[in-house]
Amino acid sequence: MKAQDGIYLDGAWRPAASQDVIEVVNPADEQVIARVPAGNAVDVDAAVRAARAALPGWAATPPAERATRLTALRDVLAARKGEIAETVTAELGAPPAFAQVVHAGLPIAVAGSYAELAATHSFEEKVGNSTVYQEPIGVVAAITPWNYPLHQIVAKVAPALAAGCTVVLKPAEDTPLTAQLFAEAAHEAGVPAGVLNLVTGLGPVAGQALAEHPGVDLVSFTGSTAVGRQIAATAGAAIKKVALELGGKSANVILPSADLARAVNAGVANVMSNSGQTCSAWTRMLVHRDQYDEAVELAAAAAAKYGDRIGPVVNAKQQARVRGYIEKGVAEGARLVAGGPESPREQGYFVSPTVFADVTPEMTIAQEEIFGPVLALLRYEDEEDALRIANGTVYGLAGAVWAGDEAEAVAFARRMDTGQVDINGGRFNPLAPFGGYKQSGVGRELGAHGLAEYLQTKSLQF
Repeated sequence: MKAQDGIYLDGAWRPAASQDVIEVVNPADEQVIARVPAGNAVDVDAAVRAARAALPGWAATPPAERATRLTALRDVLAARKGEIAETVTAELGAPPAFAQVVHAGLPIAVAGSYAELAATHSFEEKVGNSTVYQEPIGVVAAITPWNYPLHQIVAKVAPALAAGCTVVLKPAEDTPLTAQLFAEAAHEAGVPAGVLNLVTGLGPVAGQALAEHPGVDLVSFTGSTAVGRQIAATAGAAIKKVALELGGKSANVILPSADLARAVNAGVANVMSNSGQTCSAWTRMLVHRDQYDEAVELAAAAAAKYGDRIGPVVNAKQQARVRGYIEKGVAEGARLVAGGPESPREQGYFVSPTVFADVTPEMTIAQEEIFGPVLALLRYEDEEDALRIANGTVYGLAGAVWAGDEAEAVAFARRMDTGQVDINGGRFNPLAPFGGYKQSGVGRELGAHGLAEYLQTKSLQF
């Protein structure tokens, strides 16, 4: 797609107040492919004012009509699926097939789910002598990351619109073209002027201005725990609601009764997906001591198959960060059995699919989110030891449990301090709530639980 040279404000593309620009770089070849405005606080203020002006009308719009606009949005996204995939490949480096199925396909399904929810959700109920209403919370600041650029936008904007909220969207600076395409799709779908506004810009400038703005009622942010902490502090000063989807260090627990080869291969695939740039990736594989050596061999062999199948990481800074963690793992005594810190290509921000064995729970690579194609294998003595290791980080976003008996896996999963657990390779469900325990965040996305984040409650007594 051709980049827009303005911000999307009150239903039209308009020149930004800021003259600064962001260069969009293709991480596969390091070439600049576009330039977009680096919006500032003036642009953010204009966008919030437009959203506030549009709020009464959109909030009063019947849910059935909001559902119609969301259905139209889903249909436009579906019609432009090929363009979406090409855009994500260009600015994120995702392999074309993965971009088509996941980066383009998943957001279409999520948009459709919220069209249905807007039409079927009950926004009022009788409770004794009271009528309880669910009303839109107001103006939403949606601050989204680069790793799944369109999915993260749709996961915030679609439920906000279904609830009757208006939105100011600030996408990650690495992937603004996908956000522009989304704004174009919303316009084509007939979303009214001011209901969705888009300001491209840098996090410390546009993102901070948006989080601080007194006209914003809720800040929905996906990104690092460090930035989420800053946003929570800023919002807390104004007693402003936040929804935070943050970091993860998810455990993939393989119990002795599991099909070891299936569990290990699925675990490696999960970590290598999207070049390891997935907050819910199972980056710690926990294996019983009696099966550990076999698991290491299986994981190393599986990782070797991904050498030319994964794309680059998003930028040079991220490449250096991931390679630094790999060097840290070696320095702390972990055993490298696949990959390593050396870049596999001369051009592009590529990182070798990497597997570490002999990782202990206190090592940095077992505690901190790396956000790259790096897997750590840890051994455990018994089930209680596995649980202690699995729960032994500040994160609690996702995880997996494998066992020969499903009930055994469920019993273990129920004791994990994490928001979502896959049992024996269970498929991702876009209707199930997604979000974390502990420092992995506050609130939930997707499905009815995601819609609830954008609603507030009023009761009338009779």
